[in-house]
Amino acid sequence: MVLPETIEYILARLEGAGFAAYAVGGCVRDALAGREPHDWDVCTAARPEQVHAVFAGMDVRDTGLRHGTVTLVLDRAPYEITTFRVDGHYSDSRRPDSVTFTEDVTVDLARRDFTVNAMAYSPVTGLIDPFGGREDLEAGVLRCVGDPAVRFGEDALRILRGLRFAARFGYAVEADTAAAMGALAPTLADIAPERIKAELEGLLLGQWTADVLRAFPDILAVPIPEIAPCVGFDQHSPWHVYDVWEHTLRAVAAAEPDPILRWTMLFHDLGKPGTFSLGEDGNGHFYGHAGRSAELAEGVMDRLRFSNEQREAISELVRRHDGVIEPEPKTVRRLLGKLGRKQFDRLLAVKRADNMAQAPALTEPRLRELEALGALADEVERAEECTGLRQLAVNGRDLLALGYAPGPALGAELGRLLELVLDDPARNRRETLLDQAEKDMEKPRM
Repeated sequence: MVLPETIEYILARLEGAGFAAYAVGGCVRDALAGREPHDWDVCTAARPEQVHAVFAGMDVRDTGLRHGTVTLVLDRAPYEITTFRVDGHYSDSRRPDSVTFTEDVTVDLARRDFTVNAMAYSPVTGLIDPFGGREDLEAGVLRCVGDPAVRFGEDALRILRGLRFAARFGYAVEADTAAAMGALAPTLADIAPERIKAELEGLLLGQWTADVLRAFPDILAVPIPEIAPCVGFDQHSPWHVYDVWEHTLRAVAAAEPDPILRWTMLFHDLGKPGTFSLGEDGNGHFYGHAGRSAELAEGVMDRLRFSNEQREAISELVRRHDGVIEPEPKTVRRLLGKLGRKQFDRLLAVKRADNMAQAPALTEPRLRELEALGALADEVERAEECTGLRQLAVNGRDLLALGYAPGPALGAELGRLLELVLDDPARNRRETLLDQAEKDMEKPRM
């Protein structure tokens, strides 16, 4: 295994001082799989005070002494160095109440979550793999180290972490591990909402997200119970060949791996079961489902502590996902003015993903319509046509000079002038608009 020079230096320095040391965990997993590790973690027989001594005079910070972790900063990059340890009791289903240091790397690896993460490597001793992690990695299997019930009982967040790994790397979850995930899923209620949200977001961004959503809806319904009614819900529609949940997971997978888009697709049809009605023709209808879906999504986002930026963007996309956008320049100008180009493009992406998860016969014509809308938006931008008040050729000061009084009437007039320009961009000329404003000022208002 080829290690970065900094990791080789850290390991060699510790080994030279008489302490066994290894690269450990996810970095070893990814390196063996041919992926570039994002972070490199080091475990060692040296205790925190001994690590300080080994790297005396260097930037060593106490970042987790309770759990035996210090951070060495080299070339402005942080590297965590953790003493081999045995974890004590977990009373909060998240972190051990106490730890005991050990000099045996195998004992340290035994406390880790999954076999693929329970491997260590050093140039001195090679690969340390007491639980068959490399074999599971090559087979694409996610298996707990030891008893799955114990592992998830120690830290309930490992349940979602495992599903995130499955979605990201395409692992098949081993049967006993999957069974324990399901049995202990209710303990996720003890985990901080921010941590739940982070793991779910990582899951949603995976290449194999649809497989995980399809296989584990009961687990996902613990933090997001709003999805439970969608599972298996028949839409009774020729436009929808899948039930609501199957449609949803396919729509998630059809969207680009962007957090706002993937969350939007997960939420976009939450309101369908509650708004369902069966027409006389035998077709299902979901009147008002977009608004209801947005309401449910807002509840989830409040509960899981989404940022305001994500909450506002996702809620708007869910509300608008089913609306018709006429392929006309004035319609596109109005929508660009309301949303801005970034959110406009997101809305088209949401509609595209939604369509790709519907009946195949509808996909091609609707995708062409969406391409046409994107092309219209490009034309509007190239022509620098007015889409909002900032681009209007007159402003509030101009209307005040014309004789308008400050207040609602002035704002209403600016809105009327903008509507004229959105219908006909050629009218966005100062003289034309001032002339129109003067005429409007003379008209009696009801």
